[in-house]
Amino acid sequence: MTTARAAGLLLGVAADTVLADTVLADTVLAGPRRLAPDRRPADAVRAALLLGGAVLAGVAVERLGRRNPLLQAAGTAAATWAVLGGASVVAEGAALARALDAGDVAQARQRLPRLSRCDPSALDGAGLARAAVESVAGSTADAMVGPLLWGAVAGMPGLLCYRVVDVLKAAVPPHAAAGHRWLTAAATTLDDLANLVPARAAAVLTALCAPVVGGSAPGAWQVWRRDRALYPSPNDGQVAAAFAGALEIRLGGRTAYPHGIAERPVLGHGRTPDAGDVTRGVELSRVVGVAAAGASAVLAAVVGAGRGRRRGALG
Repeated sequence: MTTARAAGLLLGVAADTVLADTVLADTVLAGPRRLAPDRRPADAVRAALLLGGAVLAGVAVERLGRRNPLLQAAGTAAATWAVLGGASVVAEGAALARALDAGDVAQARQRLPRLSRCDPSALDGAGLARAAVESVAGSTADAMVGPLLWGAVAGMPGLLCYRVVDVLKAAVPPHAAAGHRWLTAAATTLDDLANLVPARAAAVLTALCAPVVGGSAPGAWQVWRRDRALYPSPNDGQVAAAFAGALEIRLGGRTAYPHGIAERPVLGHGRTPDAGDVTRGVELSRVVGVAAAGASAVLAAVVGAGRGRRRGALG
């Protein structure tokens, strides 16, 4: 088990790169999208079943693979591939960058909803570029670093549970009616707890990887340390601040959403982002994903070795 989980994580990342998919996310999202605000007990049961079912499925396969390293590696690889979304984020971000670079603002507006909840109709080229970089930054943590970190520590249950929590947060409306604000609060709290470590790990990896794409590592560290606490959420500003510093651009500010205008804190002190910055942001996300894959494999091996020693001592 010491190396099987690590191998499975790496195989899952490779599969996501070649066959980008989000199977579990697409399957689970069909449930939360139909949550009824006037049936709170039923909603609570459905959410609990989604979370519990994901964990139980992961635990069952994990136990079956304890005596069979090949099954352990294969199960971890399949779960990793199913929950990762890094390759999809990179592909969508690159396509939007190409549209902006060609001056096709209409095409960029059509693509933005695949990355962001912002209202694209209210954004010009610069606004679209800023929203794209912000979304790529956030998705670097949510779609790559978070799942891999939880997978390294908790195996298949960690991978599946993390993704379900993330999907539930995305499926619940941020501005809910009074009848089901409890559901928004619960999903937000779960998501905040699940991402406390991954968001910060992603920011650190962003700073370390910035020079690979011609970015500024000192800038990433400086802006991250200065601006990461400006957002009310404990996690939202972490990776965005690191990306802003690494790319030497400004993120945040006045942002249009379907539900209205939000005045978000400004992160960084550089210039307004453009199509080239979206391209660099996408490449930075890709590099951070590779670094996260390697780090998660090492962490999984260390965690597995520690558990093996404890079992040997008890035996």
